[in-house]
Amino acid sequence: MKEPDQHSSPIKSPKQLIIVVVLAFVIPVVVIVLVTQLVTGGRYGSNESDKDVLARIQAVGHVVIGEAGPPKGTLAGDAVYGQVCKTCHEAGLAGAPKMGDKGAWGPRIAQGQSTVTQHAVAGFQGKTGVMPPKGGNADLTENEVARAVVFMANQAGADWKEPAAPAAPPAATAAAAPAPAQVPTPATPTQARGGADGKKIYDSTCVACHGAGIAGAPKFGDKSAWSARIAEGNNTLYAHAIQGFQGKSGVMPPKGGNTTLPDADVKAAVDYMVSAAK
Repeated sequence: MKEPDQHSSPIKSPKQLIIVVVLAFVIPVVVIVLVTQLVTGGRYGSNESDKDVLARIQAVGHVVIGEAGPPKGTLAGDAVYGQVCKTCHEAGLAGAPKMGDKGAWGPRIAQGQSTVTQHAVAGFQGKTGVMPPKGGNADLTENEVARAVVFMANQAGADWKEPAAPAAPPAATAAAAPAPAQVPTPATPTQARGGADGKKIYDSTCVACHGAGIAGAPKFGDKSAWSARIAEGNNTLYAHAIQGFQGKSGVMPPKGGNTTLPDADVKAAVDYMVSAAK
C-alpha cells in the first residue's frame, strides 16, 4: 500500500485554493464582529437604577438664582424696627426711648406724629438723645421709617395710623433692551476687602453719625478724633463697629444701626474712614 506523501499540499485544485483564501479573510472578520456585538450590544446603564443614571448624566455645574427680596419701600413697621431701630431703641442707646416705655415716649408722642416722623427721617439732636437720619440706614424710604415710628409709638400708647402703601408700579408692556456688558474695573482702595466698597457703605450708613459727629462719633477725616481709636488697632475697631460699643466719649450701635450689613462691608467702611484720618 502506498503511503501518503507528508510533504504534499492538501489543496489539489484552484477551486480549493480560492476557498481557503476567502475563509482566511472572512473567518477573522466574523469573529471580530461577534465579539464586538457581545461587548457593546447591550444598552449602557441598563442595570443601573434611575438614581444612578441621573447622577451619571448630571451637568458638571448648575446655576442657582437667589430668592428675590421684597420690593424697595414695602417693609412693614415691625420689620424696620427689627432690622434697624431695635439696635438703639431696645437698650436705650444714645438716649433713644426704649420700646414700650410709656414714660420715655409720652413727651415725644405729645409732639405729634408728623414731628416725630420728621425727626426720624431727617435726624434730630436734642438734650436727651440723638436720632441719626433714618436710624442710620439711608436705604430705607421715608414711608418705611414712618411705619417704624408708628409701630414703636403705638407700643407706648399712641394710636397713630400708618401711611398708605405706595402704589404698585405698572406692569411692563415691552421687553427691556439687554443691558450692555459690564467691563470689570480694577479694585480701588475702598474696595480692598472682598470687593466691598467702603465709601458706598459710609455714604449710605455711617455718614448719619460720622458726618456731623453725632453721639460722640469721630467726624470723618478728623485726625485728632480718630488718632486714639486708630491706636487701638484695626481688630478692635472692627469689633466695636460690628458688635457695637458704648464708652465715655460716645456710642456706636452695632453695624451703625444697619444690622443687615455683612461684616465684610462694615470692615470696609472702617478701613475707608481710617484711611481718611491718617
